[in-house]
Amino acid sequence: MALGFFALAILLFLSLDSDYFSSSVSAAPASEGVEVTFGSVIKLMHERTKFRLHSHDVPYGSGSGQQSVTGFPNVDDANSYWVVKPVPDTSAKQGDPIKSGTIIRLQHTKTRKWLHSHLHASPISGNLEVSCYGGDSTSDTGDHWKLEIEGKGKIWKQDQKIRLNHVDTRGYLHSHDKKYQRIAGGQQEVCGVKDKGRDNIWVAAEGVYLPTSDGKAESS
Repeated sequence: MALGFFALAILLFLSLDSDYFSSSVSAAPASEGVEVTFGSVIKLMHERTKFRLHSHDVPYGSGSGQQSVTGFPNVDDANSYWVVKPVPDTSAKQGDPIKSGTIIRLQHTKTRKWLHSHLHASPISGNLEVSCYGGDSTSDTGDHWKLEIEGKGKIWKQDQKIRLNHVDTRGYLHSHDKKYQRIAGGQQEVCGVKDKGRDNIWVAAEGVYLPTSDGKAESS
């Protein structure tokens, strides 16, 4: 089946409302061996705490004032979906597998902004702030993240532990047990840290995985 069909399916998937996401995409365990390809719509799970990388249209009250990014405990929340995209001016296309060392971007499906970091201090721990920034026509190098696969794997798969290293600041995407008390009560801080550790390991979880040109779409 042509890849164009699956690209259209992804666009339709992104246009659906929160109720559809909550009812139709289950929190099933990861399907072993499914590749994460460009164009896939996924949730990233913080490996230790099981919270999902999350954003919504709420700005930080300090630092950059950009759209906040948190770790969210509810598996079914639609604001935890991200589209995996290449950086501009590369030959990568939808359906391509992603090798360790590849620079990627993550676009928040609901607000169309990019997972971003910079030198502003994060609200709770004072580490590097992680925010959402820009939009479909606005992106810069602050949205670039280098994929680092843990272990022997060389192609990103749904069951693999990964780290994302921010290209500009060299901070690892990180979360921990430190939680917000008011605006994002019960949600974990997400930030960037310079050192490798258990709290900057993530796993691709629920989502729709765009296939390679000769494969089939997978969801979990």
